[in-house]
Amino acid sequence: MQLESLKMFCDVVETGSFSRAAQLNHVTQSAVSQQIRALENRYEQKLLSRSARQVTPTPAGERLFRGCKEILARFAEVEQEIREQATEVQGATTVSTIYSVGLHELNVVQKQLLKTHPKVNMRLNYRRNDQVYDDVILGAAEIGIVAYPQPRAGVDILPFRDDKLAVVCAPTHPFASKTKVSVTALSGVPFIAFDREAPTRKALDRLFREKNIDINPVMEMDNVETIKRAVEMGLGVAILPLATAHAEIKNSSLVAKPFAEGPVSRPIGLLIRKGKYLDRASAAVLEAFKQASLLPQDD
Repeated sequence: MQLESLKMFCDVVETGSFSRAAQLNHVTQSAVSQQIRALENRYEQKLLSRSARQVTPTPAGERLFRGCKEILARFAEVEQEIREQATEVQGATTVSTIYSVGLHELNVVQKQLLKTHPKVNMRLNYRRNDQVYDDVILGAAEIGIVAYPQPRAGVDILPFRDDKLAVVCAPTHPFASKTKVSVTALSGVPFIAFDREAPTRKALDRLFREKNIDINPVMEMDNVETIKRAVEMGLGVAILPLATAHAEIKNSSLVAKPFAEGPVSRPIGLLIRKGKYLDRASAAVLEAFKQASLLPQDD
């Protein structure tokens, strides 16, 4: 028994006509009749009831029809998968990301993607944390990147990596000569903080409350780049993801110190709309993120 026979049988059931099924399969009506007769001989029972107006399936024919549709659908999926594997993956995928990750930590993902799928383009939208969720839910982006990911209806969260946080100051600041800086040492020190609605700020505020520390936020900003410029000018110290300050540390315009209490980090998560089918380009980008997350981070 061939798949062509099953397809013809399904076409007869769906159209209610031998002639229409013959047209769909580019064969004669006699050829369709022969295939149906062969199926009925195989199962030793009638599969179709023929009337002057329409052809309808018998109970046995109805059961065979349902099973055949499943088989044909799955076979079509397998064929498509094989065809796709024979062609190079290409296309564009939109990724919405917060500034501090997109500007400083996605080079390794871009390099990984270029190595494995050079014809896939990852387009970055720089957004605030809450806007990234909206982009993913509304379909404006296939993938989102946020700090301190929180469960939200319609979104699946995948872990990406943890950012190491450090106390960052100007080279002339007293902290610059220390090996490590205690969280308690920040009490009363002029502090350049993230905006109050930023997840990183909320997490740091929780840390300060746990340690009974009163910080002195002299500035509040929503962009890591402006925070670094303020710290370079000696207006205060900040707590930043270490990856965002690598260039300034290398150029000696900023100094970063680890916490005396031990490592402090912030989780970074990937957002995917729940139930969304990712095309091959988006799946390639997601795989590049997964591979990048396995690589060691610079200290």
